[in-house]
Amino acid sequence: MKLKEPKTVLRVSSFIINMSGTAGQVIRCKAAVAWEAGKPLVIEEVEVAPPQKNEVRLKILFTSLCHTDVYFWEAKGQTPLFPRIFGHEAGGIVESVGEGVTDLQPGDHVLPVFTGECKECPHCHSEESNMCDLLRINTDRGVMINDGQSRFSIKGKPIYHFVGTSTFSEYTVTHVGCVAKINPAAPLDKVCVLSCGISTGFGATVNVAKPKKGQSVAIFGLGAVGLAAAEGARVSGASRIIGVDLNPSRFNEAKKFGVTEFVNPKDYDKPVQQVIADMTNGGVDRSVECTGSVQAMISAFECVHDGWGVAVLVGVPNKDDAFKTHPMNLLNERTLKGTFFGNYKPRSDLPSVVEKYMNKELEVEKFITHTVPFSEINKAFDLMLAGESIRCIIRMDG
Repeated sequence: MKLKEPKTVLRVSSFIINMSGTAGQVIRCKAAVAWEAGKPLVIEEVEVAPPQKNEVRLKILFTSLCHTDVYFWEAKGQTPLFPRIFGHEAGGIVESVGEGVTDLQPGDHVLPVFTGECKECPHCHSEESNMCDLLRINTDRGVMINDGQSRFSIKGKPIYHFVGTSTFSEYTVTHVGCVAKINPAAPLDKVCVLSCGISTGFGATVNVAKPKKGQSVAIFGLGAVGLAAAEGARVSGASRIIGVDLNPSRFNEAKKFGVTEFVNPKDYDKPVQQVIADMTNGGVDRSVECTGSVQAMISAFECVHDGWGVAVLVGVPNKDDAFKTHPMNLLNERTLKGTFFGNYKPRSDLPSVVEKYMNKELEVEKFITHTVPFSEINKAFDLMLAGESIRCIIRMDG
């Protein structure tokens, strides 16, 4: 089907965005399709259906690779769902909107998010929660919640969605509640990384751990999320930021994010929580765990100071793991907290995180270590699997 000529266009960073000529039509575009677990993605021509009720169709300009994409692409620890279009960290522009969408319009600059905010459920009405009943992340769902159908297909064969975003496609459809409208002056090739891991780690520190100026913070795991948590500690004015990781090669990179000391648990013959307690005269004021290892979670909790210490768990453990600690650790007034997406509500709060970057309060560029064209998207996977990248930006025009 030949697309009609656009009625109006908007030029952004050398991209021409069709503002109205494609509304209501199927769009044919390129997408990186994962046909089976662990196999290289294949660039295919896909059909992207128009958005339905409470949905928007986006033109993706930049996307990045998160470890979660790799985890589900490898099909480790969950039910495989293929063929599928992965991707959930991205920046783009609204191409068209479906019925009932009033707060977004074609041309808006947006970040699609793996979780959502319906603004109607008890969680969305709560000032303390961001875990929307309707749009909370669901990694097993490969279709849209509106009608249980996919908006992607190849020659009539449905292609599954991923966490409601599927940004490894030039166009994608998502629920309006999973889209944050942002400042159009923000560079999408930079702020796209704020739609998942960086915001998660940063928010875990500034929104949940809330270290005071001059306090000490331990960060368990120095991947992208852990480095973002360290950045949050730096911005908060922490005097000591102790990075804990099994990979000593990560320390030099971690210095850029404010980490002042490095502890490798393998270098000691006693529990790392005891090592940290000895270093800090009884324990750190705050800790943030970003590994998913239940042992790291226990260590992160037990290394905080009694009386006022707060530990925040970010990493996702294996389904059969169990957290075990002596009750006296709680009775001695240590606090254990969990967090999801850094306690940010996607639609309400993410725009303000982008503004922190625009105001130079949050440094994003140092998270971006590589850039590749869309045609070389598999190279981004190779870099992450080799441990060589923090975030690799994928340019959708290449």
